[in-house]
Amino acid sequence: MTGLRLLAVDDERPALADLARMLGDSPAVGSVEQASSAEDALLALGGEERFDGLFLDVRMPGLDGLELARVLRRFERPPALVFVSAHDDFAVAAFELAALDYLVKPVSRRRLEEAVERVVRAVAAPAGAAAGPEARDHDVLPVDAPRGGTRLVPRSAILFLQAHGDYVRVASDEGRFLLRARLADLEERWADQGFLRVHRGFVVNLRRAVEVRPRLNGTAVVVMADGAEVPVARRQVAELRRKLSV
Repeated sequence: MTGLRLLAVDDERPALADLARMLGDSPAVGSVEQASSAEDALLALGGEERFDGLFLDVRMPGLDGLELARVLRRFERPPALVFVSAHDDFAVAAFELAALDYLVKPVSRRRLEEAVERVVRAVAAPAGAAAGPEARDHDVLPVDAPRGGTRLVPRSAILFLQAHGDYVRVASDEGRFLLRARLADLEERWADQGFLRVHRGFVVNLRRAVEVRPRLNGTAVVVMADGAEVPVARRQVAELRRKLSV
């Protein structure tokens, strides 16, 4: 694949220039065009050239980033979407619009590279793998980032979920995070995506399980792809084995 063709959008000129420069430094990026408003971005997106990804500010005069993202949902082939904002309180809305990532300013080079890699994977996905933005809804989870802000963790990267008071602890390939939510709600939302309640306090992603180890007392542990062991309640052992054999 040739380098990504990206569009960076921000109404603050210095921030836009910095973002475009950092994106252009990525080896996966072929070109970066700039737009200083959502209206200018729409003109660029409506042109003959197709963009692979859109790195979009949220708060802008006139049409804001969220409104622009909603317009893009009507496109037959919308670009992959990454929000870049100084505010973390729009992350849930970004999640609902199927954004691949949500970066909080000032953006580190590491986080920007992670977002670019997500765009690379989205562009490389087989045609028809996702039938537009709606097909990607709930494919990511907005979690509290360790240093503040919000991070979007892909569902496929999640190993297991653990009840943690008023929060859910999310164990993933990208680290451990907290999410203010109810474990039962996540269990219900992703039940048809291979997630199973194996214990009062744990829901596992069966697609990332590698082994079930029985215990003498009739319980078990399920071993995840990273080697973590999740307890399985006695009453759930049979259901777990049935699900894994399907």
